[in-house]
Amino acid sequence: MPEGDTVWRTAQSLDRALSGAVLEATDFRVPELATVDLSGRVVRRTLARGKHLLTRIGDEHTLHTHLKMEGSWHLYRPASRWRRPAHEARVVLRTADWHAVGFSLGVVELLARDDEDSAVGHLGPDLLGPDWDPAEAVRRLRSVSDRPLVEALLDQRNLAGIGNLYANELCFLAGSHPRSPVSGVGDLDRLVTRAAALLQANKERVEQATTGDLRRGKQNWVYRRDRQACLRCGTRIRVAMTGEPGRERATYWCPACQPG
Repeated sequence: MPEGDTVWRTAQSLDRALSGAVLEATDFRVPELATVDLSGRVVRRTLARGKHLLTRIGDEHTLHTHLKMEGSWHLYRPASRWRRPAHEARVVLRTADWHAVGFSLGVVELLARDDEDSAVGHLGPDLLGPDWDPAEAVRRLRSVSDRPLVEALLDQRNLAGIGNLYANELCFLAGSHPRSPVSGVGDLDRLVTRAAALLQANKERVEQATTGDLRRGKQNWVYRRDRQACLRCGTRIRVAMTGEPGRERATYWCPACQPG
């Protein structure tokens, strides 16, 4: 699932390409919206809220989309060939200069403008948003002090924008086993500050690095480095599937740097 910085960058691209332009045609390839036609409306803006995308169209509508595991938005010039199969397209927004195509989107819904909170009102402070409030993020984490740290970081109600990559890397940087409780973290303020700093550092680039090193195999401390040597101490990184059945995620840690 894309991280918050990837979604933020997607919102920026859509906003630059579409905002202020008139929609010449729209194609919503989901049953609930199959007959909707928003052609003639002006795209006002696209913004990210955590991992959610809100595209405001005209004065009344907001297109709410979420990439989930496999989704992506592409921008094409009108005569360009799509890079993904047409049957994967869920939304097509056409202007004179750009065709924005949303492929394999996990969520596609059209909201009334004043109903956006129904989609994103539950989210915690957005790590890359104007509402970012580290004190509130810390308060929310402390309110779930018994939860495993990796689960609390992934819960978008606590702070919005962290996916599996950053959750695992933040556990490493905190020196905490991913399954240890939030209450075991000595300095939650520092952890939250690091979370914001990591997303800020990566939001303008495709390559995500938590170590400060963009070289292949050196970008991250533990994420997807199972059975490789820890970059800090040399111990082999371990991996296990954790989470509720049907929603398991790969969790990575260094047994020496993050004792259970």
